[in-house]
Amino acid sequence: MIEYKNAELINIDENPDYSIQKAKKIFLEGSVFIYPTDTIYGIGANPFNEGAVERIDEIKHRENDKPYILMIGSIEKLLRYIEINSEKHLDFLHSIWPNPVSVILTLNSKTSRILGFNTAAFRIPNHRFCLKLLSELEMPLISTSVNRNQQPPMTDQNSIYDEFSSEVDAIFYSAKNSFCSVSTLIDLSDSIPVLIRDGKIKFEDILDKFEKC
Repeated sequence: MIEYKNAELINIDENPDYSIQKAKKIFLEGSVFIYPTDTIYGIGANPFNEGAVERIDEIKHRENDKPYILMIGSIEKLLRYIEINSEKHLDFLHSIWPNPVSVILTLNSKTSRILGFNTAAFRIPNHRFCLKLLSELEMPLISTSVNRNQQPPMTDQNSIYDEFSSEVDAIFYSAKNSFCSVSTLIDLSDSIPVLIRDGKIKFEDILDKFEKC
């Protein structure tokens, strides 16, 4: 594995504008960073940059056999990458986002060909830093938990720095949030939502929104 110098540790609350521009620069260069979200800390990069994705696979010690969750800034931008044939599904997505709910959707043919998968999970996060960054990028952003394969997610910035500072280009952190729960993950690639993973938002509340659409 390539050896990287220790990552810059950046407080997003004290340096908001610098944080956004630094993260944007790292993303566009095809590099990798760690950042806070509306759930836990995530490892981020450009999902369309093969080298960046491979680097995350190496960091996490994970086989590249499934896609990562992707953050997106708006449903308008999301529609560039997916196929959605139901107004009910579209209304449902509007009703649940922004929130810590990740939704598996069917990719359109162009995106599927680039990423090598037929589906991928997307989320519009309820987090100021993430939304500002996504607005700057105007592209999806990988959001995968900060951990090695089969290990629990790491939620303390000091521990994260000790473990990963030589493998990423920057670590953005905030002291204002409690990073303890993953996003609820549902599959909407078929007609009705199917629970894949419990998380911050209760599945019964999600189903209630779906039934009302």
